[in-house]
Order: sequence, then structure tokens, then C-alpha cells
Amino acid sequence: MCSPRLAGDRSVKLNLYAVRLPLRDPFTISRGTITHQDSLIVALEHDGITGYGEVTANDYYGHTISAMSDALNGLSANDLAMCFEDTPENNWHRLSERLVGDMFSLSALDMASHDWHARNSGATLWHHWGLTWNPDLQSSFTIGIDTVQEMRRKLDADSGWDLYKIKLGTDHDLEIIRQLRQCNEATFRVDANCAWSAQQTIDYSKELRHLGVQFIEQPLPRSADPADKQRVFEESSLPIIADEDCQTEADLETCFQFFHGINVKLCKCGGLTPARKMLTEAKRREKLTMVGCMVESAVGISGAAQLTPLLDFADLDGANLISDSPARGVEVTRGHLKMPAELGTGAELVSTALPHFLIQ
Repeated sequence: MCSPRLAGDRSVKLNLYAVRLPLRDPFTISRGTITHQDSLIVALEHDGITGYGEVTANDYYGHTISAMSDALNGLSANDLAMCFEDTPENNWHRLSERLVGDMFSLSALDMASHDWHARNSGATLWHHWGLTWNPDLQSSFTIGIDTVQEMRRKLDADSGWDLYKIKLGTDHDLEIIRQLRQCNEATFRVDANCAWSAQQTIDYSKELRHLGVQFIEQPLPRSADPADKQRVFEESSLPIIADEDCQTEADLETCFQFFHGINVKLCKCGGLTPARKMLTEAKRREKLTMVGCMVESAVGISGAAQLTPLLDFADLDGANLISDSPARGVEVTRGHLKMPAELGTGAELVSTALPHFLIQ
């Protein structure tokens, strides 16, 4: 589905591309399995320059391609024109009032706006922000829940990464890590996606530390008792990183109380504008910082990668999990992030490939 729209006489064009991204392998976390990912790519065009953003559909958070498309198409010509007449930072609150409660749609529009402004200034986005690229930061590669044999096969198929995120949430999680450790010496990170209890987390953390695990991401549900979160924070042998607990800026104070670090995802917080603020505040509070991703194309990964100067950890392998892509941009090769020569986020749609991914 492609939804072009011209915003009146201000010559602002909004194009929405609904695409279906095929996964290399079925991808399983504690909440379910997917074989493809639907995604919405946003293109903002003005004065011959196009900025790109992306957001994925998500059943868990209740966001569909149709609903997000309707929300973005419902913006007025003046709302869209503001994306170019003012900075993304100044315009974010106005757009959030137009897209009430829809952080996913807002995140894609905000990314496209940042991309456009950086391209218009003749700079990469991180440079436009006054940041310094961190060439040493590496991304992890994610291994979804499967049989141990299949998880070992996936490790072998994508060998050479220094960091792997292992999805957990089964009744034999420790055995999975023991078995994977036998065939790979890289650093592991584990993500339970809310599947553990407080006591499980504390008990597991001791052995996971000895098995070369770096941290545990979101072991308890967001709805868990604060007392349990406090116990885990104080008694875990490994750092605990917030994910589902860390959705928007409003969650920061609670996260700083119960977690050693935060994992910021653009779609949940509303885009690059709040993400930068959240990460900067976390650094000021001496908390660990991380940016994660969904399964997405190079458009979304390229946008998120601009935040790497603010990070301790990165999980930006989303485009590596798909078998083909309608876009190119920041490349993540065995964990190493390489910026392309293009300005802005570096993302570009591949015009010859795009039609094959469009959802009809």
C-alpha cells in the first residue's frame, strides 16, 4: 500500500509505504512466533529533499498498519508543514497532541523529520546533533527461542559476532545457555521478555554470570510488584535492563529506581526526539544506556543508529533478521556498524525492490 499525499500549497508531500518484510527464520520470543514483519515506511518530501522514518506493526502494543496510516494521513497540511518550518524537537509536542496516544506513528514521523533536517543541513544526523560517532560500539545479534539444536544452528549460521542476545522464557532457560556456551565463546545477553519471577531472576543470575552473560533484560512483567522489582535490583548478580518497563519519558524515574539501565525503543517512546532526552538523562544519572529495535528494514535501523554516541549497548540487528529488504542504509556486519555516505540517517529506499514488498 502506498499512500501519497500533497499538503496543500506548501509543497509538502507525505508518502506512506506499507511493506511486508520476510524473516530469514521463524522468530520466537516468550509471547509468540512470527515469520514476517509488517512495517510502515514514512517519507517526508519538501524542497526536493526526502526524509525517511519507519515503524513496525505490533500486536503486543496494539498498533496496526491500517490504524497508523489513518493517523498519519489525518494530519493537516499545517501540521506537516511544521516539520520543515521548525525543528523536530520544537515540533514534537505539537505532533504528539495531534497523534494522541500513538507513539508508534509519531516515532516514524519524528525520524523522517530529523532525517530531512540533517539532509537539508548537509550533514549526517549524528553530526547535525553535535555528537561524535562511536566506531567501537557493536550491536548484538538475536537468537530467538527454539529447540537447543536449532538455536545452536542459528549461532553457527551467524558466527563471528562478539555479542549475542538470547531470547528466553522457557522451562529450561539455564540449560539453553549452558548448551549454547559449549559451542560459542562470545558474550551473551539474555532477554526474558517478562517471563520470569523475582526469585527465578535472582537464582538464574548467579549461574548466568558464570556462563558469560553480560546482563538480563526485562525479566519481570511491567505489572510486577514494585517490591519484587526492588529485590531483583538489589540481589541480582547481573545488571538488569528495563525494556517493557521503559516505554516513554514518564517511565524514567521508576526505571532509575528498579533497574541498572534502560533499553530505549523509538516506536515506544515516540521517536528520536524523546529517545535522545531519555538517554541523556540516563547518562546523567549514571545508568547504563541501550537502544533496541524491532524486526525492521534499514530505514528504522539507520535512524536508531544515530544514537550510538549516547550508548553503552546496542541491539540493532533488526535488518539482519530479514531475508530481503526494500531499503539500504547503516550496515551491521557481525556487530560492527558502518554509516553509508548519504546524509541524514543514510537510509534510502531501493526503488526497483520496493514494489515487491508492498502490501496490496
